[in-house]
Amino acid sequence: MIDLRGKKILIAQPAPKNSSPYAELENKYNLSFDFCPFFTVKPVSARSFRGQHVNILDYTAIVFTSRSVIDSFFKICEETRIQVPEDMKYFCQNQQIALYLQKYIVYRKRKIFFGDGKPLSIMDAIGTKHKNEKFLFACTDSLRADLAKAFDAAGFKYGSAVFMNTVVSDIKHLDLSSYSALVFYSPCDVRSLLDNYPDFKQNGLLLATFGVNTAKAAEAAGLTLDIKAPTPEAPSIAQALSLYCSRL
Repeated sequence: MIDLRGKKILIAQPAPKNSSPYAELENKYNLSFDFCPFFTVKPVSARSFRGQHVNILDYTAIVFTSRSVIDSFFKICEETRIQVPEDMKYFCQNQQIALYLQKYIVYRKRKIFFGDGKPLSIMDAIGTKHKNEKFLFACTDSLRADLAKAFDAAGFKYGSAVFMNTVVSDIKHLDLSSYSALVFYSPCDVRSLLDNYPDFKQNGLLLATFGVNTAKAAEAAGLTLDIKAPTPEAPSIAQALSLYCSRL
């Protein structure tokens, strides 16, 4: 195990605006944290959307997995002069995303449904009552393979359109050798690292990941993982780092 006490850790996310769970770790284990987002997500242009040849009005239900995609969806509708029907149904990954729809439409429970936060929980929100809808996935980059597989297995009619694109950040200014640990929160973080540093060698750098897909992406890239979250013991990265340091 690498002794992190007194060392610098790089978090591949924007710096927190309010109180941070990392502040306690700084005091308890003499850790130092730097924050730098490894990628950004940007809305597609109306021209790019038209190039996908998707007619929103061919669908009776929209599937949202993030609030930023909601913003881009309604912006595209405005720019392309699409009047979304009042009886359109919306299926969201969690309640927070569903409530965000109030920014654009009147919130009515009979047409807005949500899961428990897990992508596949959208299937539970659909159930048997709404299985005959024609669903449009409002995506970032592309439709998730697990969702496509689940919809195919259920025999649902669906299509997808990209409303947001992931853009890799230029992080070449970072001196990775000055850090003892690096924390990834998304598979896109892994992609950004390798795009910016194609000859990257881990060389004893401790790597921590949050989420199953992030861990899979890191391992697929040939990286060695020292810390994975969430787990029953450590549901967050901060707790996982605390647990790791406590065992040294």
